[in-house]
Amino acid sequence: MKRRLILLTVVVASAAGAGYWYVHAKLPQRAGEATVPGLSAPVAVRYDGRGVPHLQAANETDLYRALGYVHAQDRLFQMELIRRLARGELAEVLGSKLVPTDTLFRSLRIREQAARMAARADPQSRSWQALQAYLDGVNSWQSSHPRPVEFDLLGIAERPFTAEDTLSVAGYLAYSFAAAFRTEPALTYIRDQLGPDYLKIFDLDWHPDGALRPALAASDWRSLENLARLSHEAVGDAGMAQFEGSNAWAVAGSRTRSGRALLAGDPHIGFAVPAVWYEAELSAPGFNLYGHFQALNPFALLGHNRDFGWSLTMFQNDDVDLIAEKTHPDDANQVLVDGQWHRLERTEQQIAVKGEAPLSITLRRSPHGPIVNDVLGDTAGATPVALWWAFLETDNPILEAFYQINRADSLDKMRAAAAQIHAPGLNLVWANAAGDIGWWAAAQLPIRPQGVNPTFILDGSSAQADKLGFYPFSANPQQENPASGYIVSANYQPPAAMPIPGYYNLPDRGRQLERQLSAAHVKWDLDNSQALQLDTRTDYGPRTLAPLLNTLRQVAEGVEQQELVEQLAAWGGDYPLESTSATLFNQFLYELAYAALHDELGDTWFQALINTRAIDAALPRLAAEVDSPWWTLRGSPQPTDRTAIVRLAWQRSLAHLRELYGDDPGLWQWGKAHTLSHNHPLGQQKPLNLLLNVGPFAAPGSHEVPNNLSAKIGPAPWSVNYGPSTRRLIDFADPAQALTINPVGQSGVPFDRHYADQAEDYVQGRYRKVQMGVIPAQSTLRLVPAR
Repeated sequence: MKRRLILLTVVVASAAGAGYWYVHAKLPQRAGEATVPGLSAPVAVRYDGRGVPHLQAANETDLYRALGYVHAQDRLFQMELIRRLARGELAEVLGSKLVPTDTLFRSLRIREQAARMAARADPQSRSWQALQAYLDGVNSWQSSHPRPVEFDLLGIAERPFTAEDTLSVAGYLAYSFAAAFRTEPALTYIRDQLGPDYLKIFDLDWHPDGALRPALAASDWRSLENLARLSHEAVGDAGMAQFEGSNAWAVAGSRTRSGRALLAGDPHIGFAVPAVWYEAELSAPGFNLYGHFQALNPFALLGHNRDFGWSLTMFQNDDVDLIAEKTHPDDANQVLVDGQWHRLERTEQQIAVKGEAPLSITLRRSPHGPIVNDVLGDTAGATPVALWWAFLETDNPILEAFYQINRADSLDKMRAAAAQIHAPGLNLVWANAAGDIGWWAAAQLPIRPQGVNPTFILDGSSAQADKLGFYPFSANPQQENPASGYIVSANYQPPAAMPIPGYYNLPDRGRQLERQLSAAHVKWDLDNSQALQLDTRTDYGPRTLAPLLNTLRQVAEGVEQQELVEQLAAWGGDYPLESTSATLFNQFLYELAYAALHDELGDTWFQALINTRAIDAALPRLAAEVDSPWWTLRGSPQPTDRTAIVRLAWQRSLAHLRELYGDDPGLWQWGKAHTLSHNHPLGQQKPLNLLLNVGPFAAPGSHEVPNNLSAKIGPAPWSVNYGPSTRRLIDFADPAQALTINPVGQSGVPFDRHYADQAEDYVQGRYRKVQMGVIPAQSTLRLVPAR
């Protein structure tokens, strides 16, 4: 027995030691010296207390090569996964369940567009040379270090990263912004299958002659249902972050305590591990920038220095049209466009599948664009549905645009750089130390025929799908140094000289920001700007409830239920952790939507609709419309009205919350029901979830409040799926003391000390100081040329 215990101890100790050295070999190197081929001179990389690298190089080429090297050692798996997602290559490492996602992304033709963009790039331009240097740095690290843990678990073979990978990721970014895949099929179904009265809650004009001709068959509607579902699930199945919305504002010096401009920004993106942004400070002769970088992109999408800074929000313009093609009665591979029959182009591709034979797919294309419902295979309807997408139809020199944005220290330079962004549509909110503030809605906006509503699927055999060109950038919404002294951007529909169709967010969040920023007596500084970014109030709940309160008073049974209704009536729309009214309202909102809409839409269309922004605007209108046809419950033995549906939703809400949290409504706190977890792409598999995921944390805030920690409409409990991907505050009186926070940590390497070291601060609403220039380094890594 003694010998066996000794042997067991030795085995356990050996395994623990082997595990320690295995993990240790995967950790980033942040001190000492490392050789990087291609450098012309040493580069100093000083790491601060959050693990953020501050790079000092003798020239720009070395600077970007070093950035690629240090970015790769912290985020190589993120780089690998995002390029595979964008290019439709996930099934090769994640297996057959990702074949639908790969097929969808192949059908979007992102790979082909990336190849075209790379072919027309100027190889002598500084932006292209910077990109190549960065990729050289990424590949240098990859070829000289042990593979990340995730590569070992999945059996990923090392493969060099290319410019086409980076440009493909730009395509993924554009796709992530597009809401058309989910919204247009759902609203077209409601228009054509349910009728015009059902569209009233969406505030859309209905044109009787705008329905598709010929009408879609039942198999086509099932196909579109599946397309909407696949579009929604594709990114989530891969464990990647999707771009959802954002806040940004700039305040002129006349309105700040310091007398200098102030910039705030918090882009709203899906949560994941690692976080979407990689922070780094870049310094070389004539150039300095503290930036937030996306995987495989050497140019910061968010950034600032002592002279200027900018943030981004989604423009939300509709740059995607789904087009139903009319096929020839004798040849399904011919479609009618501009009065002539055109044969669909066909290409064959193979998708590599882990552990299985490659899968052959056929991709088709019409004159309007790629056919996207072919991704559904045998379940696709007979009607081909084409995709017109601005990303595929414009030159879109987006890398050159952000190279210039990283250096744009004047209004004129920023305006010129913004004009080069064609897709996705972005709002750039900018400020500088000289006191200027500006906002530009950056996108190439298509000119559609008069009267065409691209909210619906268009008829490819008519002129509906035609594009008459693009508006000039000067016509885009924009502001420079407005008399108000401030600019707000929060994804709502901007004022414009011409109609700009889009999938805009509700104005509630923007109104909450506007209400406070417009207060003439307030002088803005970093302290009250933090409070505004962390604000958890919205008008949405109270204005949705207002027309229903009398009905709720009628249907509430007993003293306790009457008290709950009065608490809701008094509720101000705030979402702190201790609120019980917030929990009750959100459960009731879901039950109301389900009781009113599900019987008409069914499982798939209902789920598709409640995952769109259209539902946010529809529910308050539905609540206020007493005679809406949605109040009729199909299949009910008795006629129903709003009162009957409200009663059903109310009783279901109470029953569900009692089942989850007990009979005492005082226990229904928002912090119990609303939680944030940061999930690693491999964290879906147990027990890897315990090692790789971060959380859960009780989360304040909600959908469409400034602290936009959002969960899907659904039954409690609610898992936050997106929110501020960083919070940034910069007072140009002292930009070196700007504030920021990362939702998880700077490193994407499991077991690294910076893997999740900011997660608790983030959810608690705390900030860390951005350090710029000569910093008190925690450690220094010296990158040197190969001898």
